[in-house]
Amino acid sequence: MNIRCKKPQISRDKVKKFFLGSKDKQGFGKMTIIYALLICIGFVYLYPLLYMISRSFMPLDDLLDTSVDWIPSTFYIKNYVNAAKSMNFWKTFGQSVIIAGLPTLLNVVVCSIIGYGFARYNFRGKKIMLGILIFSFILPAQVTMMPNYVWYSDLKILNSLNAFILPAALGQGLKSQIFILIFYNFFRQVPQALIEASKIDGAGHFKSFVKIALPSAAPAILVVFLFSIVWYWNESYLTQLYVCGAVSKSDWSTLVVSLKNFADSYTTQASVTGSGMVSLNESIKMSGTMLSILPLLIMYFVLQRQFVESLDRTGITGE
Repeated sequence: MNIRCKKPQISRDKVKKFFLGSKDKQGFGKMTIIYALLICIGFVYLYPLLYMISRSFMPLDDLLDTSVDWIPSTFYIKNYVNAAKSMNFWKTFGQSVIIAGLPTLLNVVVCSIIGYGFARYNFRGKKIMLGILIFSFILPAQVTMMPNYVWYSDLKILNSLNAFILPAALGQGLKSQIFILIFYNFFRQVPQALIEASKIDGAGHFKSFVKIALPSAAPAILVVFLFSIVWYWNESYLTQLYVCGAVSKSDWSTLVVSLKNFADSYTTQASVTGSGMVSLNESIKMSGTMLSILPLLIMYFVLQRQFVESLDRTGITGE
């Protein structure tokens, strides 16, 4: 009788472990729910990108044909050719790399030095400076936009790359406050014994920073580099205001700024005799958008593993 009573209990335990899992193994039901949520969240993020890719390869006939939804009847590459012509892609791409890359490198160098100073040295007014740093990050960019414009105009650095380089060199670049805090939190985790040991061996303050602290900060450097270059790359309004010239014309431009003026530039390019360009449609707009974000997608695809590991080590969740 006792054996017959235990059989249903054993069966229920097996079912419970199968669906809910145990301490050593995840259950089927729990994993199903987790993967279902991840698929749903992933679909929400991937749907606009997949829609954009699909539309960018469609000819005009597919756009007018209601039976064509996702898969184009033919992959029409000329949409990208026309979009690249109107955006002057290769020249604008090179300028985008310079405009985003140089301030990013300065952000990494300067913010790491400032973050190390906050993390390793105690001085009068340190807490007040950290409070001002946090407050300046919370302060909306729209509040300081016009004063900065007047200041840059007085310094005669408007409509040039110096409008981004000079603030970044002084630790006031785009989102520099959060980069300083990233380095600050990371350098606090470096064992003080290592720094003291280097000082005993005769290393000064700068050599201890370069030889001991900086090599261990590779995850923080990668996170700051990627965040900074993405923010500079995607920033269109401030780039157009300070570098590309909102009032007077400048020789500088970026892919994102060109995308903002895509309709006008495409119309101008299409009016050239013998250009072979058709009227602007949704597919060409999607092609231009894909061209503007493609470098970032490639960069993230190449560095995604290192990026995720760096986020895990620095404790940053992203934005």
